[in-house]
Amino acid sequence: MRALPLLCVASLALVVSGATAVAKTVTVSITKNGYVPKTLSIAVEDTVTFTNGDTVAHQVSFKSTTGLTCTPTLLVLQPAASGSCVFHSAGSYSYSDPNTKGNTFRGSITVATPPDSLTFAAKPLLLTFGAKAVGSGTVSTAKAGETVDVLAQQCGATAAQKLTTVQTTTGGAYSVSVQPLMNTVYTTQLRKAVSVASTVRVRPLIKLARVAAHKYTLRVSGGESFAGKYASFQRYNATTKRWAAVKLIALKASKTGVAPAVVAVATFRSTVKTGLRIRATMAQAQVGTCYAAGLSNTIRA
Repeated sequence: MRALPLLCVASLALVVSGATAVAKTVTVSITKNGYVPKTLSIAVEDTVTFTNGDTVAHQVSFKSTTGLTCTPTLLVLQPAASGSCVFHSAGSYSYSDPNTKGNTFRGSITVATPPDSLTFAAKPLLLTFGAKAVGSGTVSTAKAGETVDVLAQQCGATAAQKLTTVQTTTGGAYSVSVQPLMNTVYTTQLRKAVSVASTVRVRPLIKLARVAAHKYTLRVSGGESFAGKYASFQRYNATTKRWAAVKLIALKASKTGVAPAVVAVATFRSTVKTGLRIRATMAQAQVGTCYAAGLSNTIRA
């Protein structure tokens, strides 16, 4: 039977790294007929550049200067001159030329908070059963204290499950340590935003040991039983510099595993010449779709 889809988190570790959204610059032209465009929608930290295309000087004066920074501070622009404002807070900003009458030289800028986004990547992407991978990323808000959910979809599961929750540190960085039992797809979520997936593949843990002259044991651990499967017992040929198959080893169920590990074992004999390097492997066809092909430690016959 396949083991229950347990998802293990060994530890949590936060790292520091910068994360900022990509800001853009938008131009507003000042003409003899007013501002073009009169209304504008941008995101937080975007820049608006005002360019005077008229033949006379014009001033750009905001009703409120809270949440924005302009250069020069007083936007009095001579013909062909330009000035810029960076908007740090969401909201509606209205502006006008106080030196003109009427509504011709009036405009407004709506600043919206950009949608959430986050990055995520796990390393290593291939490990042996029992080992850990570390996933890390950053959130677009670049803020500390953001709550990020870590989701995991283990091989065979129909949907991702919430594994744990971590908080971001300085610069919006976060990290999580995971210990998958089998091939698992990890994603992270910040409110409605979901990161790209990172798939960690797992090899069964295969241990080969010599217990007597020409007598060996093989122990295969995973999140499910490999009883009934076969491992290839191999020796190294120093002349050809290749591994050569010696025999197939049938695995049997064992009760020695400690949950969540499930163990299969075999005891066998071989007449491989003493001193030769030997090992055991499990091909993809034997480990199935939920694992990567496995490789044991190398010992001397």
